[in-house]
Amino acid sequence: MNKKINSIRGMHDYFDEDVDIWHRLEKSFKQVLNNYSYEEIKLPILEKTEIFQRAIGDVTDIIEKEMYSFTDRKGNSLTLRPEGTVGCVRAIIQNNLLNKKKLKFWYLGPMFRYERPQKGRYRQFYQLGAEVFGLSTIDIDLEIILLTHRLWKILGINFYMFLEINSIGSKLDRLEYQKQLVSFLEKNKSFLDKQSKERLYSNPFRILDSKNLNVQNLLKQAPLLINFINKESLGQFNNLCNMIDLYGIKYKYNPNLIRGLDYYNDTVFEWKSNQIESSHNTICAGGRYNALIQELGGEKKPAIGFAIGIERLILLIKSLNITSKVEKINIYIIFIGEENKIHAINLSEEIRDIYSELKIFVSFSNLSLSKKIKHAIESLSRIVILIGSNEIKKQCYLIKELETKKEFYLLKNELMLKISDIFRN
Repeated sequence: MNKKINSIRGMHDYFDEDVDIWHRLEKSFKQVLNNYSYEEIKLPILEKTEIFQRAIGDVTDIIEKEMYSFTDRKGNSLTLRPEGTVGCVRAIIQNNLLNKKKLKFWYLGPMFRYERPQKGRYRQFYQLGAEVFGLSTIDIDLEIILLTHRLWKILGINFYMFLEINSIGSKLDRLEYQKQLVSFLEKNKSFLDKQSKERLYSNPFRILDSKNLNVQNLLKQAPLLINFINKESLGQFNNLCNMIDLYGIKYKYNPNLIRGLDYYNDTVFEWKSNQIESSHNTICAGGRYNALIQELGGEKKPAIGFAIGIERLILLIKSLNITSKVEKINIYIIFIGEENKIHAINLSEEIRDIYSELKIFVSFSNLSLSKKIKHAIESLSRIVILIGSNEIKKQCYLIKELETKKEFYLLKNELMLKISDIFRN
């Protein structure tokens, strides 16, 4: 017996309910992003490894152990993108788009990180990303908060989401803070867990995000980043918080929210939900990265963006049981007798010619009539059309409305009008 073939660990297939939710999410994403005048861009999955090394930071977990990198036949080091911002910035610079009047973009696709798979956190995962270039005022920071909040309302999950926000100041601010943080942690090294000790000198900011309760209790006594932030950044952050208050969006100031990528500065935020049974309950995260464009070879230009984890969003929607039933089939056609198959096919094609948006299914299986009707019900079909020899002789079709359980015979032109009436919304 041949060995069963399985997918790669941490990479998943999606079917049925997940795909239905996915389609609903994509529709909502496009509706909101179009409403805010964002343009869609398509980005390659593969990028040169060096752009991630330059942008993300050499001592981050992503660079040190999470990237899927390999060498091609010409000796070039390539990487499956671990996140979308860096590739988007590269595309904007390469295609000379930095001087466009409107620089608001979005993209959707798979990302790859070699980390321990968990519920809602996989090695191939999907993200919706949005980036805005060229705006330095906090008005755009506010707009992004409003945009994401609007999306949660459209999806019906806004009451289950909460916003955490912080300002991490400039790179110089963080360097000074890092010295003081490391000094404090060194004095209390005995209270750190193994992972925090490993990060103490390579990436101490990641300790702030530790899930270890002893470490979190220790951090309550640690120096705070806000005490090291320059006055301009602090003033902008206070203004942003006041503006968010004006729109009635609840948020929590989290002084330990840093984000794991080196390119961030000033505003950082995360939308989270406690409804997900996972240690990783962040659904959406983002912030400013004003130096990244210049770091990757472009001109100096401010930027801000966010990313939404699709798998975690699907987990949340399923946990809340707010999925709407989607008709997998609109019209279910059954022919009785092999000689009537061609009539069923011809009818299905004529319906598709007129109603191209409908999902038409012709049952070619050898199941009994009752089982075919059952399948139509399970597929949430509105109507079943039966075609047998009697119907062909009468030049009409037997129609079953599954919701009302009504049955009636219709001529072809009457059937087409009936379909219009049933599906006009």
